[in-house]
Amino acid sequence: MNLLRAVSTIGGLTLVSRVLGMVRDMLMARYVGAGMASDAFLIAWRLPNLFRALFAEGAFAAVFVPMFNRKMAEADTAEPGSGMVAARAFAGQVLSVLLPVLIVFTAVMMLAAGPVVYAMTGGFPDGGPEKFALARHLTIITFPYLGLISLVSLLGGILNSINRFWVNAAAPILLNICMIAALLLFRGQSEAETAVTQAIAVTVSGVLQLLWLIIACRQSGVSLKLSRPCLSPDVKAMLVLIAPAAIGQGAIQFNLLISTSLAARYLGEGSVSWIYYADRLNQLPLGLIGIGVGTAILPLLSRQIGSGNPDAANNTQNRALELALFLALPAAVALVVAAVPIIHGVFQYGAFTAADTVATARVLAAFACGVPAYVLIKVLTPGFYARADTKTPVRLALVAMLVNLVGNLILIWPLGHVGVGVATAISAWVNVGLLFGVLYKRGHIQPDARLIAKAWRILVAAAVMGVALWLGSRLADSFMDGRLIERITALAVLCGGGGALYGLAALALGTYRLGDIKTMLRRKA
Repeated sequence: MNLLRAVSTIGGLTLVSRVLGMVRDMLMARYVGAGMASDAFLIAWRLPNLFRALFAEGAFAAVFVPMFNRKMAEADTAEPGSGMVAARAFAGQVLSVLLPVLIVFTAVMMLAAGPVVYAMTGGFPDGGPEKFALARHLTIITFPYLGLISLVSLLGGILNSINRFWVNAAAPILLNICMIAALLLFRGQSEAETAVTQAIAVTVSGVLQLLWLIIACRQSGVSLKLSRPCLSPDVKAMLVLIAPAAIGQGAIQFNLLISTSLAARYLGEGSVSWIYYADRLNQLPLGLIGIGVGTAILPLLSRQIGSGNPDAANNTQNRALELALFLALPAAVALVVAAVPIIHGVFQYGAFTAADTVATARVLAAFACGVPAYVLIKVLTPGFYARADTKTPVRLALVAMLVNLVGNLILIWPLGHVGVGVATAISAWVNVGLLFGVLYKRGHIQPDARLIAKAWRILVAAAVMGVALWLGSRLADSFMDGRLIERITALAVLCGGGGALYGLAALALGTYRLGDIKTMLRRKA
């Protein structure tokens, strides 16, 4: 497997999904704004979206993929050619247990939608019973997505295990297409009616994603059969590991859930929406870089560790850290320095006002200070999961979540919604420090001379780019009240110019040479 190509494949398709997600959010800002209906929908969307992040991008990748790969390797060792049969049987056992659990859990959560929304929002003290009733209604509509996306995650884990990364990475595109279609073709006469069409689109997209993965699995020769649910030793082992993995991988998402709930309880109307829109831009680097690198290295690390080659595993993680820093640091600098023109150009239209732009840009700058940390968490945690250790990351994630909660409670009063972003960024860096510290102490990771030499060069190149973006931001912002094509052009020039300058600075500093890049593209790990 070529690490850079695998990351490029996953990241490229994730980029398509995130671009469509940006289009979706632009339309949502235009037609729903940042008020009562928007806050209600975003609360209803938060829990299903949390489970998507935990399972699609977290627990199944962290636990199921290594176990599936080990099953293939062990069976092939005993009897060459039998690996896929054994692994497929294991996946079928998992599906037979998972499906009834998901059906019951989803039904219970839909029936308990009122208490769930109240627990998250305190009944929306700022919006009254109408806002609470709308959030409850939207929650009932969106909750089936939770069960559907969990099944998608299982099938996606199988495809990732056989190196068909692109199929699973393409699935979220269907979510954004459905929500864009709902906004353009089926929106209601009011903001609340439009929010309802968005909730329906979420669940419809879950059905389409599941069909997409089923078809792809069958084309790859993987067809799972349902049987009577049975907690086999393998399934029990997976269930023991999966809950800690979900918490460990989902620390960022849990932190955001806590922050959103506190904002709904204690801050004014619009705060939940400002945090959401800022987080959408903040999540771009995580989706394009962190998830891509983490997904690509996990099967490779599992095989290297399983074959007793710790030096190769250390080299893989060093190169993954190097690549993550090279891509994440400039993204963080750009989001901090150019937050206002980016928010202005992307969202300020229709129901989304200039005041909304300023409020969202402030929390985006705070969130973005943690971008490298969010990415590094996704790169470091496979070092534990490849060794079947899911307990340590969850303990460290719980510490980070406690830091986030305390930080929110301290900062939300003097800084308002911006305090949410600051607390989230601080907790992410605490999580990174703990993850790296434990791996280093156990001898599972040792920064090599190449990583250390490149890290400071990456930092200097990102600083050069940051100065240029700061100088160009005011000029770019003057074009953001024009037509859509003018906004897009100005943002493309600002961000593209900054990216080009960063690349030139990196080459000038010797961070990478053209020959290095060509070698990485050709080489298989």
